[in-house]
Amino acid sequence: MNPALSQIVGTSPIRKEGRAKVVGAARYVDDITMPGMWYGATVRSTIARGRILSISFPPGIPWDEFVIVTAADIPGENCIVHLAKDHLCLADTFVNHPDEPILLLAHFDKAVLPAAVAAVKVIYEELPGVFTIDESEAPGAPVIWSAENHPPNTFKTYLMNAGDAGDPAVMEEIFRTADFVVEGEYRTGAQEQLYIENNGVIGEYSETDGVTVTGSMQCPFYVVHALELVFNLPAEKCRVIQTETGGAFGGKEDFPSVIGSHAALLAMKCGHPVKICYDRGEDMAGTTKRHPSRTRHRTAVSKDGKLLAGEIDFALDGGAYMTLSPVVLSRGTIHASGPYHWPHLTVRAKAMATNLPPHGAFRGFGAPQSLFAIERHMDQIAKVVGLTPEEIRRRNFLETGGHTATGQHLADKVDMQGLLTRALAESSYHEKRERFDRENPTSTIKRGIGFAAFMHGAGFTGSGERRLNSLVEIELTPEGQPRILVSSTEFGQGTNTILCQVCAQTLGIPYEDVLIAQPDTHHVPNSGPTVASRTAMIVGKLVERASQSLFASLNPYLITSQPLSSFAAGGGSAFRQAAIAYLAEHGSLKASARYESPGDIFWDDDKYRGEAYPTYAWAVYVAEVAVDMTTYFPSVTQFHALQEVGKVLHPILAAGQIEGGVAQGIGYAIYEKCVWQKGHMANNQMTNYIMATSADIPPIYVHFEETPTIHGAFGAKGIGELPMDGPAPAILNAIEHATGVSFTEIPLLPEDIFERMTRTPAGGTEELEPAIAGPYFSEVGA
Repeated sequence: MNPALSQIVGTSPIRKEGRAKVVGAARYVDDITMPGMWYGATVRSTIARGRILSISFPPGIPWDEFVIVTAADIPGENCIVHLAKDHLCLADTFVNHPDEPILLLAHFDKAVLPAAVAAVKVIYEELPGVFTIDESEAPGAPVIWSAENHPPNTFKTYLMNAGDAGDPAVMEEIFRTADFVVEGEYRTGAQEQLYIENNGVIGEYSETDGVTVTGSMQCPFYVVHALELVFNLPAEKCRVIQTETGGAFGGKEDFPSVIGSHAALLAMKCGHPVKICYDRGEDMAGTTKRHPSRTRHRTAVSKDGKLLAGEIDFALDGGAYMTLSPVVLSRGTIHASGPYHWPHLTVRAKAMATNLPPHGAFRGFGAPQSLFAIERHMDQIAKVVGLTPEEIRRRNFLETGGHTATGQHLADKVDMQGLLTRALAESSYHEKRERFDRENPTSTIKRGIGFAAFMHGAGFTGSGERRLNSLVEIELTPEGQPRILVSSTEFGQGTNTILCQVCAQTLGIPYEDVLIAQPDTHHVPNSGPTVASRTAMIVGKLVERASQSLFASLNPYLITSQPLSSFAAGGGSAFRQAAIAYLAEHGSLKASARYESPGDIFWDDDKYRGEAYPTYAWAVYVAEVAVDMTTYFPSVTQFHALQEVGKVLHPILAAGQIEGGVAQGIGYAIYEKCVWQKGHMANNQMTNYIMATSADIPPIYVHFEETPTIHGAFGAKGIGELPMDGPAPAILNAIEHATGVSFTEIPLLPEDIFERMTRTPAGGTEELEPAIAGPYFSEVGA
């Protein structure tokens, strides 16, 4: 037996699609042309809210050369279905946000489209818009979204109670007798996806075959579902093929249903394949971003630093249509309590409608917003009680055998104490904290170090996986190689590679012998969406099971009897011989595995109680910052990321995920600001939307701990969302250490620091002694 072949999991082979990307052979949607192909463009709303009075096509443009699609041309329902049918495919009588699609144009010459789009004249009756959470919930606010059993402008609400939080009398008594009550309000802004490749698709239509959409996306079966309604066609006549995809982060989870429907509608009317590829400005202005948030904490604490009870009000700005806001809100709600034990806790959550373009899925899916709030709040509690940020957390960490705020029993090992100890040691936290305290008073560069402790649920929430009912297949090629068939997509994160590693190790064959099919809904099963860190854990486990099933079918054809995982003797030739022998006798072989819910996972959607996730990944991130007191410019100078992720399948890809996510988190914290003007993104160019470049990223030290879980492939948990959760609170905690000022909102720009520090008495410090603060301390309005 060749040991190297049986140890492919946990090593770092070359990624499956890596060579094609490096040599330029990979074909992205804008590299693809089809015979007779036309090009499409979108005419969009110029106002936030109003009634469409007329649409006209002024002279000067040869309109007879163009194909024009309006809502009247839609053969099915005029809606893009996500969770509700409120999102119009094309606005017909009303517009609800700037840059909302109103009509579509197609022409065989791409160059003539911009002038035609600009020439279309739309007359509106403009109505007042609503642009923030506060405006949306204000008494007497214009009702811009409504549905039966929903409060005005409210897409979704959740109420989560732990302990006796449902009893007002109990909570009142706890807060009345607590040694301290600490309040805080924390806000996060929108964040642009900024994937490398903009959204793009090619639509085709045939009376006999139906609709085909080929393009850049995460979830091909989401697009199938959307096409079924827009075209009033059965699923088998809606084919979706993913091309090479240049990044996504969640931004290509729901939006490809919109652009895919548009391209296919144009193709249906003009009789040609139609490609639509947004330029950067259109992509940034018209597609989804991270939900802005507002979180209010009110916490009862004992004088020895124990959390006694808490109330958390968590609100998201969902934009003009519901899209995936209820799901994003759900994740934010579950993570709002952080990795802490709460004897009594109420979380009230809501997603509000505004006249901004719809917000959608983005790496972290609501958790970065609520975790930012709890990790900033824990530092505030520490200051009030008179403990260090480290000690307040150590006294309240969840541990093995404990229960989360949803009541989930933590059967898997949880060692937040150990993670915190290692993270602080790796970063020399204590030494640096003392040194910075000593040096800062005489330096114009104030340095600080701070950290955040957090967790992220692995896989889909609650009963989600049970409803998805995901399926994975593995077929044998005529050459006797296993080919994985999944709808899980590769968009830079390593899906192709890790799934092939799992298959190779399970079968005991060389990694190079395993193939994976490009997702095409006519050829691969629905394995669920490529979201929520579920690919490595959930889909990977299905690949492992399907591989075992394949092996069992081939077992009678083995020349020699060998156990699974040692089948690689001979470099995989024994496997191929068995496979070819099987095919010669039976013609084909396809093994499959469908998700089966573990018997110990129960989730109550109504009470919001139970096992929110099969398991959690845990982390502690430490940020070191410098704030220039001349320019007020903050920078991150060093970063340590420690996470417990079950099993690291591919160390290089895993470290890359962490490094990339941390860079994205740094941008979220101190660089990236969406500037809104009446709902339109005013800085929708990479020249004026400032993101971190390589020159702004500090050394990032990635550390792993591994405690395998039974729920994931070879013990793997989710990994991709952790690095988005932790950087922002760690950085702002460090900036508070550097400046003495408690900032509560991101993005935190130099002008924000300048404004706050120059209006704060006593030279910009906010030292709060518990005895002075008294029993009640509030950051609200600070």
